[in-house]
Amino acid sequence: MLSALTLLRADEYERDKWSYVLLAEELRRLSAQPKQDAPELFRRMVFNALISNNDDRPRDHAMIAMNEDWRLSPAYDLTPSTPVRITHRDLALQCGDQGRFANAQNLLTQCRRFFVEPDDATSLIDETERIVESRWYAIARTEGVSVRDCERIRTAFVYEGFRL
Repeated sequence: MLSALTLLRADEYERDKWSYVLLAEELRRLSAQPKQDAPELFRRMVFNALISNNDDRPRDHAMIAMNEDWRLSPAYDLTPSTPVRITHRDLALQCGDQGRFANAQNLLTQCRRFFVEPDDATSLIDETERIVESRWYAIARTEGVSVRDCERIRTAFVYEGFRL
């Protein structure tokens, strides 16, 4: 297993190297299936933005070689964060031309580097937003999150500024 921190040739303090776009470039170079793995990374980036996961550090992404070939690892450590602001959220990794700003427009700016065409990226963002918005509460309750705690984290999901 290689963490994204290693793939990006960065350390914990070199946040200027923390980037989904640069990680997609590494997947394009190293993955045995880059046209599957890079779009999957794009989907995860969108999901992280929609759940306000500002703890999506490079150690939370990796490539893994189960046999001989390197592939994007399964997703892990997907954690919603209780936000401070309603109109602006940042991810830990840069996600577009506006840096870490976790909004739909910024996510679209570099979609082609993930092998995702703009129309497909827009559809994917719209569908993921609809799913997160309509399902997060039921899933949280099914997994044992109390009603009180769901109310505490409600603003993490599909926040108002995502479409600014």
